[in-house]
Amino acid sequence: MRVQPGGLPTIVPGQRVQHVPAIVTEEQAIEQLLHSPRLPEAVRRLQAVTQAEAQKRRYFYEVITEHQKAEFINGEIVVQTPVKLRHLATSENLFTLLQTYVRRHNLGVVFHEKVLIVLTRNDYEPDICFFGQEKASHFTPDQTKFPAPDLVVEVISESTEAIDRGIKFEDYALHGVTEYWIVDPTAETIEQYLLQEGAYRLVVKVKTGTIASVVVAGFEIPVRAVFDGNEHLAALQAILAG
Repeated sequence: MRVQPGGLPTIVPGQRVQHVPAIVTEEQAIEQLLHSPRLPEAVRRLQAVTQAEAQKRRYFYEVITEHQKAEFINGEIVVQTPVKLRHLATSENLFTLLQTYVRRHNLGVVFHEKVLIVLTRNDYEPDICFFGQEKASHFTPDQTKFPAPDLVVEVISESTEAIDRGIKFEDYALHGVTEYWIVDPTAETIEQYLLQEGAYRLVVKVKTGTIASVVVAGFEIPVRAVFDGNEHLAALQAILAG
């Protein structure tokens, strides 16, 4: 896997998280090229790279199957390895709570893992994503490619954490995903980020208590309901009774 992730976000509540070094380096490189006789050659090379990447992306769309969890990231096809039981249970717990709440209140749609999010350059299959009614109303039964969601949840593992905190963190913000949760099934924590002025700001990082979505109006659950079976059942019953 040849994905070059950006820097990890600083975990400080209330702080806007940006990958400043990468942005500065990019701006400096462009400025230098604009004043360099090498600009035409650089443009030709970039065109060759983007054309080759577009061809590889078309191949990705042709070979990907519903039985794989695969993503296209920075010109590379990334096939995810099977997850651990802890990861699977955490993801399914949160998905069940969110989907049940969204369906009960007719707020949109929630997808779990096997949905392809197609952004400008990259294609992702997030663990959980939510689309409000405004976007969901345009979906068709045979649709296989979807735009940027309103909320994305990534459940991290050793093999995906750098991507979830790196390229996805930057890409989701770039494409206007309003809310981003990073869930750690080992540490049993949830980090909630909100998009502000084009960058994510960490709202909370919690292990206990409750967490409330901003995008999904009224969705508030005990943090432990994501990681504990009994807590999950109680929270699900509360949603159904509400």
